[in-house]
Amino acid sequence: MTDYCTIWSSLPVPGLIVDPQDLILDINPAAEGFLNASAKSIIGQPVWDRVTIDAQLEEAFSRARSSDTPLFVNDVDVGTGERAPLHCNLQIAPLQDMPGHMIFLISPRELAGRMTQNHSVKSAAKSAIGMAEMLAHEIKNPLAGITGAAQLLSMNLSNDDLELTDLIVEESRRIVKLLEQVEQFGNLSAPDRKPVNVHDVLDRARRSALLGFGAHMKIIEDYDPSLPMAYGDPDQLLQVVLNLVKNASEAASKDGGTIRLHSYYEHSFRLRRADGTGQSLPLQVEVIDDGPGLPEEIAGDIFDPFVSGRENGTGLGLALVSKIISDHGGWISVTSVPGRTVFRISLPMAPDLKRRKKKESL
Repeated sequence: MTDYCTIWSSLPVPGLIVDPQDLILDINPAAEGFLNASAKSIIGQPVWDRVTIDAQLEEAFSRARSSDTPLFVNDVDVGTGERAPLHCNLQIAPLQDMPGHMIFLISPRELAGRMTQNHSVKSAAKSAIGMAEMLAHEIKNPLAGITGAAQLLSMNLSNDDLELTDLIVEESRRIVKLLEQVEQFGNLSAPDRKPVNVHDVLDRARRSALLGFGAHMKIIEDYDPSLPMAYGDPDQLLQVVLNLVKNASEAASKDGGTIRLHSYYEHSFRLRRADGTGQSLPLQVEVIDDGPGLPEEIAGDIFDPFVSGRENGTGLGLALVSKIISDHGGWISVTSVPGRTVFRISLPMAPDLKRRKKKESL
Protein backbone atom coordinates (compact mmCIF):
# COMPACT_ATOMS: atom_id res chain seq x y z
CA MET A 1 0.00 0.00 0.00
CA THR A 2 1.34 3.44 -0.94
CA ASP A 3 2.33 5.39 2.18
CA TYR A 4 1.64 9.02 3.01
CA CYS A 5 5.17 10.23 2.17
CA THR A 6 5.01 8.78 -1.35
CA ILE A 7 1.63 10.38 -2.06
CA TRP A 8 2.76 13.72 -0.61
CA SER A 9 5.96 13.74 -2.69
CA SER A 10 4.10 12.72 -5.87
CA LEU A 11 1.47 15.47 -5.76
CA PRO A 12 1.82 17.51 -9.00
CA VAL A 13 0.64 20.74 -7.33
CA PRO A 14 2.35 22.73 -4.56
CA GLY A 15 1.20 21.62 -1.12
CA LEU A 16 1.85 23.00 2.37
CA ILE A 17 0.88 21.75 5.82
CA VAL A 18 0.23 24.55 8.30
CA ASP A 19 0.12 24.14 12.08
CA PRO A 20 -2.37 25.85 14.44
CA GLN A 21 -0.12 28.95 14.67
CA ASP A 22 -0.08 29.32 10.86
CA LEU A 23 3.53 28.16 10.72
CA ILE A 24 4.62 25.93 7.85
CA LEU A 25 5.08 22.39 9.12
CA ASP A 26 5.93 20.69 5.81
CA ILE A 27 5.96 21.28 2.05
CA ASN A 28 6.13 18.89 -0.89
CA PRO A 29 8.68 19.02 -3.77
CA ALA A 30 6.23 20.86 -6.04
CA ALA A 31 5.93 23.58 -3.38
CA GLU A 32 9.72 23.85 -3.17
CA GLY A 33 9.72 24.65 -6.88
CA PHE A 34 6.81 27.07 -6.58
CA LEU A 35 8.35 28.94 -3.64
CA ASN A 36 11.84 28.69 -5.16
CA ALA A 37 13.22 27.56 -1.80
CA SER A 38 14.09 24.33 -0.02
CA ALA A 39 11.84 22.71 2.58
CA LYS A 40 14.57 23.18 5.20
CA SER A 41 14.55 26.98 4.70
CA ILE A 42 10.75 27.23 4.69
CA ILE A 43 9.63 25.01 7.57
CA GLY A 44 8.80 26.98 10.71
CA GLN A 45 8.07 30.25 8.91
CA PRO A 46 4.64 31.97 8.92
CA VAL A 47 2.70 30.88 5.85
CA TRP A 48 1.56 34.42 5.03
CA ASP A 49 5.18 35.60 4.96
CA ARG A 50 6.02 33.10 2.24
CA VAL A 51 2.78 33.07 0.23
CA THR A 52 1.25 36.36 -0.86
CA ILE A 53 -2.36 36.37 -2.09
CA ASP A 54 -4.34 39.27 -3.56
CA ALA A 55 -7.33 38.52 -1.30
CA GLN A 56 -8.14 38.86 2.40
CA LEU A 57 -7.77 35.17 3.16
CA GLU A 58 -6.58 35.03 6.76
CA GLU A 59 -10.07 35.44 8.26
CA ALA A 60 -11.64 32.82 5.96
CA PHE A 61 -8.72 30.51 6.69
CA SER A 62 -9.31 30.93 10.42
CA ARG A 63 -13.05 30.20 10.04
CA ALA A 64 -12.33 27.04 8.07
CA ARG A 65 -10.01 25.86 10.82
CA SER A 66 -12.52 26.68 13.58
CA SER A 67 -15.42 24.97 11.81
CA ASP A 68 -13.27 22.06 10.62
CA THR A 69 -14.47 22.55 7.02
CA PRO A 70 -12.64 22.89 3.69
CA LEU A 71 -12.18 26.21 1.91
CA PHE A 72 -12.02 26.72 -1.86
CA VAL A 73 -10.77 29.97 -3.38
CA ASN A 74 -10.70 30.44 -7.15
CA ASP A 75 -9.05 32.96 -9.44
CA VAL A 76 -6.57 34.69 -7.14
CA ASP A 77 -3.03 35.87 -7.82
CA VAL A 78 -0.49 34.02 -5.69
CA GLY A 79 3.12 35.13 -5.39
CA THR A 80 6.14 34.44 -3.24
CA GLY A 81 7.72 37.89 -3.04
CA GLU A 82 10.45 36.71 -5.42
CA ARG A 83 8.56 36.81 -8.72
CA ALA A 84 5.42 37.98 -10.45
CA PRO A 85 2.18 36.46 -9.07
CA LEU A 86 0.59 33.49 -10.81
CA HIS A 87 -3.16 33.05 -11.30
CA CYS A 88 -4.23 30.12 -9.10
CA ASN A 89 -7.03 28.19 -7.43
CA LEU A 90 -6.62 27.30 -3.74
CA GLN A 91 -7.88 24.26 -1.82
CA ILE A 92 -7.58 24.33 1.96
CA ALA A 93 -8.79 21.55 4.25
CA PRO A 94 -8.35 20.41 7.87
CA LEU A 95 -6.19 17.36 8.53
CA GLN A 96 -8.01 14.58 10.30
CA ASP A 97 -6.51 13.43 13.61
CA MET A 98 -4.40 16.61 13.73
CA PRO A 99 -6.57 19.35 15.29
CA GLY A 100 -5.83 22.84 13.99
CA HIS A 101 -3.57 21.62 11.21
CA MET A 102 -4.50 22.51 7.61
CA ILE A 103 -3.38 21.29 4.21
CA PHE A 104 -2.96 24.05 1.65
CA LEU A 105 -2.93 23.11 -2.06
CA ILE A 106 -2.06 25.72 -4.72
CA SER A 107 -3.20 24.93 -8.26
CA PRO A 108 -1.74 27.31 -10.89
CA ARG A 109 -4.41 27.79 -13.52
CA GLU A 110 -3.63 26.60 -17.03
CA LEU A 111 -3.88 29.33 -19.59
CA ALA A 112 -6.30 27.80 -22.08
CA GLY A 113 -9.00 30.40 -21.53
CA ARG A 114 -6.66 33.28 -22.16
CA MET A 115 -5.21 31.56 -25.21
CA THR A 116 -8.70 30.99 -26.64
CA GLN A 117 -9.76 34.57 -26.00
CA ASN A 118 -6.70 35.89 -27.76
CA HIS A 119 -6.95 33.53 -30.75
CA SER A 120 -9.21 35.77 -32.83
CA VAL A 121 -7.22 38.85 -31.90
CA LYS A 122 -3.98 37.21 -32.99
CA SER A 123 -5.56 36.06 -36.25
CA ALA A 124 -6.65 39.61 -36.97
CA ALA A 125 -3.20 40.91 -36.04
CA LYS A 126 -1.61 38.39 -38.41
CA SER A 127 -3.80 39.66 -41.27
CA ALA A 128 -2.96 43.25 -40.39
CA ILE A 129 0.76 42.48 -40.44
CA GLY A 130 0.41 40.80 -43.83
CA MET A 131 -1.26 43.90 -45.25
CA ALA A 132 1.36 46.12 -43.60
CA GLU A 133 4.18 44.08 -45.16
CA MET A 134 2.71 44.55 -48.61
CA LEU A 135 2.26 48.28 -48.05
CA ALA A 136 5.78 48.60 -46.66
CA HIS A 137 7.23 47.11 -49.84
CA GLU A 138 5.15 49.40 -52.06
CA ILE A 139 5.77 52.58 -50.06
CA LYS A 140 9.55 52.33 -49.73
CA ASN A 141 10.21 52.97 -53.45
CA PRO A 142 8.32 56.29 -53.74
CA LEU A 143 9.79 57.37 -50.39
CA ALA A 144 13.28 56.90 -51.81
CA GLY A 145 12.28 59.15 -54.72
CA ILE A 146 10.92 61.80 -52.37
CA THR A 147 14.09 61.75 -50.29
CA GLY A 148 16.29 62.03 -53.38
CA ALA A 149 14.23 64.92 -54.77
CA ALA A 150 14.41 66.81 -51.47
CA GLN A 151 18.20 66.38 -51.36
CA LEU A 152 18.51 67.72 -54.93
CA LEU A 153 16.32 70.71 -54.10
CA SER A 154 18.46 71.51 -51.07
CA MET A 155 21.47 72.13 -53.32
CA ASN A 156 19.89 75.29 -54.75
CA LEU A 157 18.09 76.67 -51.71
CA SER A 158 19.02 79.38 -49.27
CA ASN A 159 19.80 78.53 -45.69
CA ASP A 160 16.35 79.72 -44.62
CA ASP A 161 14.65 77.15 -46.86
CA LEU A 162 17.01 74.26 -46.10
CA GLU A 163 15.09 73.55 -42.89
CA LEU A 164 12.08 72.42 -44.95
CA THR A 165 14.03 69.98 -47.14
CA ASP A 166 15.91 68.67 -44.11
CA LEU A 167 12.54 67.97 -42.48
CA ILE A 168 11.36 66.04 -45.57
CA VAL A 169 14.51 63.92 -45.60
CA GLU A 170 14.42 63.28 -41.85
CA GLU A 171 10.76 62.25 -41.78
CA SER A 172 11.10 60.09 -44.90
CA ARG A 173 13.98 58.21 -43.31
CA ARG A 174 11.94 57.74 -40.13
CA ILE A 175 9.10 56.22 -42.15
CA VAL A 176 11.52 53.92 -43.99
CA LYS A 177 12.88 52.72 -40.63
CA LEU A 178 9.34 51.93 -39.46
CA LEU A 179 8.60 50.05 -42.68
CA GLU A 180 11.77 48.00 -42.25
CA GLN A 181 10.61 47.01 -38.78
CA VAL A 182 7.29 45.87 -40.23
CA GLU A 183 9.13 43.76 -42.83
CA GLN A 184 11.39 42.28 -40.15
CA PHE A 185 8.34 41.28 -38.09
CA GLY A 186 6.83 39.39 -41.02
CA ASN A 187 10.04 37.81 -42.27
CA LEU A 188 11.30 36.37 -38.98
CA SER A 189 12.53 32.84 -39.68
CA ALA A 190 11.52 29.82 -37.58
CA PRO A 191 13.76 29.34 -34.52
CA ASP A 192 16.76 27.02 -34.85
CA ARG A 193 16.11 25.28 -31.55
CA LYS A 194 18.86 23.58 -29.58
CA PRO A 195 19.90 23.26 -25.92
CA VAL A 196 20.85 26.74 -24.72
CA ASN A 197 22.12 28.14 -21.44
CA VAL A 198 19.67 30.93 -20.57
CA HIS A 199 22.26 32.62 -18.38
CA ASP A 200 24.64 32.98 -21.33
CA VAL A 201 21.86 34.77 -23.21
CA LEU A 202 21.14 37.05 -20.24
CA ASP A 203 24.85 37.87 -19.80
CA ARG A 204 25.22 38.78 -23.49
CA ALA A 205 22.19 41.05 -23.25
CA ARG A 206 23.44 42.68 -20.05
CA ARG A 207 26.91 43.42 -21.46
CA SER A 208 25.48 44.80 -24.68
CA ALA A 209 23.02 47.02 -22.83
CA LEU A 210 25.64 48.46 -20.45
CA LEU A 211 27.82 49.43 -23.41
CA GLY A 212 24.98 51.22 -25.18
CA PHE A 213 21.36 52.10 -24.48
CA GLY A 214 21.49 50.89 -20.86
CA ALA A 215 24.68 52.63 -19.80
CA HIS A 216 22.71 54.78 -17.34
CA MET A 217 21.06 51.74 -15.72
CA LYS A 218 22.08 49.37 -12.94
CA ILE A 219 21.54 45.78 -14.11
CA ILE A 220 21.47 43.11 -11.40
CA GLU A 221 21.94 39.38 -12.01
CA ASP A 222 19.75 37.11 -9.90
CA TYR A 223 20.19 33.64 -11.37
CA ASP A 224 19.31 30.13 -10.25
CA PRO A 225 22.68 28.38 -10.75
CA SER A 226 21.01 24.96 -11.04
CA LEU A 227 18.68 25.98 -13.88
CA PRO A 228 18.62 23.30 -16.63
CA MET A 229 19.24 24.05 -20.29
CA ALA A 230 16.39 25.64 -22.24
CA TYR A 231 15.31 24.55 -25.71
CA GLY A 232 15.48 27.50 -28.08
CA ASP A 233 17.29 29.65 -30.58
CA PRO A 234 20.01 31.58 -28.68
CA ASP A 235 20.08 34.48 -31.17
CA GLN A 236 16.32 34.96 -31.14
CA LEU A 237 16.17 34.68 -27.34
CA LEU A 238 18.92 37.30 -27.14
CA GLN A 239 16.79 39.54 -29.36
CA VAL A 240 13.89 39.09 -26.91
CA VAL A 241 15.91 39.96 -23.79
CA LEU A 242 17.61 42.92 -25.48
CA ASN A 243 14.22 44.30 -26.48
CA LEU A 244 12.85 43.97 -22.95
CA VAL A 245 15.95 45.53 -21.37
CA LYS A 246 15.88 48.35 -23.91
CA ASN A 247 12.23 49.09 -23.14
CA ALA A 248 13.02 49.20 -19.43
CA SER A 249 15.99 51.52 -20.06
CA GLU A 250 13.92 53.89 -22.18
CA ALA A 251 11.14 53.99 -19.59
CA ALA A 252 13.54 54.97 -16.80
CA SER A 253 14.34 58.54 -15.86
CA LYS A 254 17.45 60.24 -17.19
CA ASP A 255 19.13 59.49 -13.86
CA GLY A 256 18.70 55.79 -14.54
CA GLY A 257 17.12 52.98 -12.58
CA THR A 258 17.53 49.31 -11.76
CA ILE A 259 16.84 46.28 -13.93
CA ARG A 260 16.93 42.81 -12.39
CA LEU A 261 17.45 39.73 -14.56
CA HIS A 262 15.93 36.86 -12.60
CA SER A 263 15.85 33.15 -13.47
CA TYR A 264 14.25 30.28 -11.56
CA TYR A 265 12.64 26.87 -12.01
CA GLU A 266 8.91 26.41 -11.50
CA HIS A 267 7.93 22.76 -11.62
CA SER A 268 4.17 23.38 -11.70
CA PHE A 269 3.95 25.80 -14.64
CA ARG A 270 2.13 24.14 -17.53
CA LEU A 271 0.54 25.74 -20.59
CA ARG A 272 -2.57 24.27 -22.16
CA ARG A 273 -3.21 25.52 -25.67
CA ALA A 274 -6.50 26.20 -27.41
CA ASP A 275 -6.27 22.89 -29.31
CA GLY A 276 -6.21 20.95 -26.04
CA THR A 277 -2.50 20.07 -26.11
CA GLY A 278 -0.33 20.91 -23.14
CA GLN A 279 3.34 21.58 -22.47
CA SER A 280 5.48 21.99 -19.41
CA LEU A 281 7.30 25.34 -19.29
CA PRO A 282 9.36 25.14 -16.08
CA LEU A 283 12.16 27.60 -16.96
CA GLN A 284 11.29 31.14 -15.91
CA VAL A 285 13.13 34.33 -16.87
CA GLU A 286 12.02 37.71 -15.57
CA VAL A 287 13.12 41.20 -16.59
CA ILE A 288 12.13 43.46 -13.69
CA ASP A 289 12.47 47.24 -13.63
CA ASP A 290 11.60 50.00 -11.17
CA GLY A 291 10.31 52.44 -13.78
CA PRO A 292 6.92 54.19 -13.97
CA GLY A 293 5.04 51.13 -15.21
CA LEU A 294 2.85 50.57 -18.25
CA PRO A 295 -0.04 52.95 -19.01
CA GLU A 296 -3.18 51.29 -17.64
CA GLU A 297 -5.16 51.77 -20.85
CA ILE A 298 -2.76 49.63 -22.95
CA ALA A 299 -1.44 47.15 -20.38
CA GLY A 300 -3.75 44.39 -21.59
CA ASP A 301 -2.82 44.84 -25.27
CA ILE A 302 0.89 45.55 -24.97
CA PHE A 303 1.90 42.49 -27.04
CA ASP A 304 -0.41 43.37 -29.94
CA PRO A 305 1.13 44.99 -33.06
CA PHE A 306 1.13 48.80 -33.21
CA VAL A 307 0.36 49.23 -29.49
CA SER A 308 2.95 51.42 -27.78
CA GLY A 309 3.26 53.35 -24.55
CA ARG A 310 5.83 55.79 -25.99
CA GLU A 311 4.98 58.89 -27.96
CA ASN A 312 6.99 57.89 -31.05
CA GLY A 313 6.97 54.14 -30.49
CA THR A 314 6.15 51.82 -33.38
CA GLY A 315 4.37 49.21 -31.26
CA LEU A 316 6.26 46.38 -32.97
CA GLY A 317 9.00 45.60 -30.46
CA LEU A 318 6.87 43.70 -27.94
CA ALA A 319 4.77 42.16 -30.72
CA LEU A 320 8.01 40.74 -32.13
CA VAL A 321 9.01 39.49 -28.68
CA SER A 322 5.63 37.76 -28.30
CA LYS A 323 5.95 36.16 -31.74
CA ILE A 324 9.43 34.78 -31.00
CA ILE A 325 8.37 33.30 -27.65
CA SER A 326 5.24 31.83 -29.23
CA ASP A 327 7.35 30.24 -31.98
CA HIS A 328 9.44 28.65 -29.21
CA GLY A 329 6.33 27.09 -27.70
CA GLY A 330 6.74 29.37 -24.68
CA TRP A 331 4.67 32.00 -22.91
CA ILE A 332 5.25 35.65 -22.04
CA SER A 333 3.26 37.75 -19.59
CA VAL A 334 3.59 41.08 -17.83
CA THR A 335 2.50 42.58 -14.53
CA SER A 336 3.01 46.28 -13.98
CA VAL A 337 2.45 48.87 -11.28
CA PRO A 338 4.35 52.13 -10.79
CA GLY A 339 7.80 51.21 -9.51
CA ARG A 340 7.70 47.55 -10.56
CA THR A 341 7.17 46.06 -14.02
CA VAL A 342 7.85 42.36 -14.55
CA PHE A 343 8.06 40.71 -17.96
CA ARG A 344 8.04 36.96 -17.38
CA ILE A 345 9.13 34.45 -20.04
CA SER A 346 8.33 30.74 -19.57
CA LEU A 347 10.34 28.31 -21.70
CA PRO A 348 10.51 24.55 -22.23
CA MET A 349 13.44 22.56 -20.94
CA ALA A 350 15.84 21.00 -23.45
CA PRO A 351 15.02 17.34 -24.14
CA ASP A 352 17.39 14.59 -23.12
CA LEU A 353 19.08 14.18 -26.51
CA LYS A 354 21.07 11.09 -25.49
CA ARG A 355 17.90 9.32 -24.37
CA ARG A 356 16.09 10.38 -27.55
CA LYS A 357 18.88 9.04 -29.82
CA LYS A 358 18.95 5.76 -27.92
CA LYS A 359 15.18 5.42 -28.25
CA GLU A 360 15.30 6.16 -31.98
CA SER A 361 18.02 3.53 -32.51
CA LEU A 362 15.90 0.79 -30.94
